[in-house]
Amino acid sequence: MITAYLWNPQEKKGIHLSSDQLESLGVCCDGNKVLWIDLANPTVEEETRILQKFMPIHALSFEDVTRSRREPDAPPHLPKVEEFPDYLLVIVNALRRDYLRDVTAETDELRVQGTPFTQLSAVITEHALITHHYHEQNCVRQVTEFLERHQGQAERGPDFIFHLILDTIVDQFAPVLDGIDESLEDMELSILQSGDPVLYRKLLRIKREIILLRKILIYQREILIRLARGEFQLIDEREMVYYRNVYDHLVRFTELIESSREMASDLLGSYLASASNRLNQIMKVLTMISTIVLPMTLVAGIYGMNFENLPEKNWEYGYPFSLGLMGLCGLASLGLFYWKKWL
Repeated sequence: MITAYLWNPQEKKGIHLSSDQLESLGVCCDGNKVLWIDLANPTVEEETRILQKFMPIHALSFEDVTRSRREPDAPPHLPKVEEFPDYLLVIVNALRRDYLRDVTAETDELRVQGTPFTQLSAVITEHALITHHYHEQNCVRQVTEFLERHQGQAERGPDFIFHLILDTIVDQFAPVLDGIDESLEDMELSILQSGDPVLYRKLLRIKREIILLRKILIYQREILIRLARGEFQLIDEREMVYYRNVYDHLVRFTELIESSREMASDLLGSYLASASNRLNQIMKVLTMISTIVLPMTLVAGIYGMNFENLPEKNWEYGYPFSLGLMGLCGLASLGLFYWKKWL
């Protein structure tokens, strides 16, 4: 589906364009207007129409943008930024909506099948922004609502609109990281008190999620620092401070995910140490029981032999004597354990 938003500085208002109006607009060369085209789960015809006819991009860029359609089982393209003579291509990974809705899930598997990320691609020119994605994006909806309330902000250009999208994408990581932090804190006491294997599976799930999040956050941090330090001509100097603000948020989230990664590793080590300690305690008790019973078994074995000349065989007190001897051996073993401070 194609949606288009046009800011007209002469009329001081933004309007939504139909597909027919978009074709006849030719706004890409119009220096007095700002256009934002959003391709949401587009068809092949819509992609060709916008990215090869209306605003042609390089064939390699087109391959990167449409990768999820051509390779549906592959993970989204890693974040990247690439400059061309007439446009800037930026690819970022946003969190999927179903992942965000299920942020407090207690399942033992990843909250969504496959990767929790979805690819969002952006083509930025001097006066136009094209966003492309195959899954519904909260960031696009929120920025659209923002421009409806503050229409004059669109006048600042496509680089400012894209900054708003990036800011929303980065902020979506906050509840996820907070949820991971809370889960790890809740598990910290449970691990020491319980050896439930479910805790181990949950820890492994959370650690996998942390690794995925950390990888994408690091890639996107590198993109934002390039956008914020004036490396690209299409990013206006007055907008760099806003990109730096988004970069600061991303740095903070990267530090949080590093802290969560260390905490998850520590908890995993604590769980394994606790499980090993519980196993040692069990083995200790079983070993003591075996040691106590062993001399009793020896006495019973001796008096259970079928020899004719067994001295106590015909003795009146032979049976209570053997029982007493077994009990004495058991008490002697317990006394030895207490003396050695093994109990």
